[in-house]
Amino acid sequence: MKVFGELWTELLAVLSTVIYAIPYIAGYILLILATMFLWSFVKRMLTPKHDYSSLKTVTFGDESSVVSNTAASVISVILIFVLWGSFTGSKLLPGFMHVPGPFEGESSFTYTSTLPDGTSDDAQVTVLVHPVGEDVANPVVEAGDGFAKNDSMTIGVYRSALLRVADNDDHTRDQGAVITAIDGKPIVAGENVSVSFGQVSMTPKGTLNVQPSAGWQMEPIWLPSPEAVWKRLGEIANDGYRNSTLAEHLGFSLFRVIVGFLLGSIVGIPLGYAMGLSSWFRGWFDPIVEFMRPVPPLALIPLVIIWAGIGEVGKIILLFLAALWIMAIAARSGVSGVRISKVHAAYSLGASRWQIMRHVIIPNSLPEIFTGARVAMGVCWGTVVAAELVAAEKGAGMMIMVASKFQSTDIVLMGIILIGIIGFSIDMLMRWVERIMVPWKGKG
Repeated sequence: MKVFGELWTELLAVLSTVIYAIPYIAGYILLILATMFLWSFVKRMLTPKHDYSSLKTVTFGDESSVVSNTAASVISVILIFVLWGSFTGSKLLPGFMHVPGPFEGESSFTYTSTLPDGTSDDAQVTVLVHPVGEDVANPVVEAGDGFAKNDSMTIGVYRSALLRVADNDDHTRDQGAVITAIDGKPIVAGENVSVSFGQVSMTPKGTLNVQPSAGWQMEPIWLPSPEAVWKRLGEIANDGYRNSTLAEHLGFSLFRVIVGFLLGSIVGIPLGYAMGLSSWFRGWFDPIVEFMRPVPPLALIPLVIIWAGIGEVGKIILLFLAALWIMAIAARSGVSGVRISKVHAAYSLGASRWQIMRHVIIPNSLPEIFTGARVAMGVCWGTVVAAELVAAEKGAGMMIMVASKFQSTDIVLMGIILIGIIGFSIDMLMRWVERIMVPWKGKG
C-alpha cells in the first residue's frame, strides 16, 4: 500500500504540472493557428493561386498536397527565439516585447508591532533590490521616535531575505512584541501580505520574510538570454573549453557517431536482408533482434564499460549497438515490403536470383533503409551525449556534463543547440542523398 501511495503522490505531482502548463501550451497553439491564418490571408491577397493545386476539390488528406511550408518553418524558428528573448529580457528585443521582469530598485513597506498591553507602533522598512553579485550597502534611514524603529535591507534580484525586527526595535519578541500588520493589513504566522514590490510573509517564529516580485522572466542561472549564449559560444570557439577547442569537442562526437553508425549499418543491413529473404535466418535472429530492439542503449552503458572499458572502443561499441538493431529491422522491413508482383514479373522475364536481388529487392528496399538510417543517426546522436558523460575528455556530452556541475547554463544550452543543429544538418544531408540515390521513392 505504501508503494501505491507514493505512486499516487507522484501521479498527482505530474498532473499538477501538466495542468499548470496547459495555458502555455494552449497559448502556443493559438499563436500557431493565428500565424497560419494570417500568412494564408496575406499570401492569398498578394499571390492568388491559379495552378493545379488551386483546382483541386479535395486537399484534406491528400498527401501530394501536403508539403513542408517554408514560411511556417521560418516563422516557427523566429518565434522560438522571440519567446526565448522575451522570457529572458534579451537586449536584442525592444522593451515592449519583454514579459514582466523582476522588481529592481528601492521601495518600502510598513509593519505594525504590538505589545502585550495593546500598545502599537509602526515602522518603515526601506528595501533595495539589486542585481545578484553587486556589493550594495543598506540604505540610510532615520530610526524614528517610537519603540518600533525604521529599518533597511538589501536583497538580490530573484532572492528573498529574512528581516529580524527584534534586532532593531526597543521591544523584542521575548518581551511580547508581535508583528500584527503589514501596510495596515493584518498578518499572522504562516500568512503573507502583498506589498507594492512583492510580498511579505511571516514565519512560524514571527520573523518577516521579504520576497520581491520575480516577474515572468527566467533567472539567468535557469535560462540565459540568447546574447549570453552567443557570447559564450564566441569565447569557447576562440579559447576552447577544458584544454580542447570547440571544433575538437564537436569533431570527436561526430567521429564517434559516424563510426558507430557505419559499423551498425555494415552489419545490420546484411542481417536484415538475410532475415527478409531466408526463413531460417529470420527464425534464428528474429528473437535476438526483437529482444534487443526495445532495450535502450543507455541501459547497456554499465555492461559496455565492464567489457570494453571507458575509452573510445567502449563508446563506439555502444553506438554500434544503438544503430545495429534499427538498421537490421529497416532492411528486413524493406525486403518484406517489396511487391511480390514485381518479383513474379522479373522471374517471368527470365531473371536470375542475383538479378532479382540487384534490380528488384535492393532498389525497392532502399527507401525503408534510408528511413531507418535517419532514425538510427538520431538515436546515435542521443546516445553519444550520454556515452560521453562517462569519463570522456573530449566531446559535446562531456562539455555539457562539466558545465552542468558548475551551473554554467549558457554552456549547457550552447551545447544542446549545437548538437541539435548538427543533427538536423546530418538529417538534411541524408534526405538529399536519398533524393539522389532513390528518386523512385513514393512513385510505385
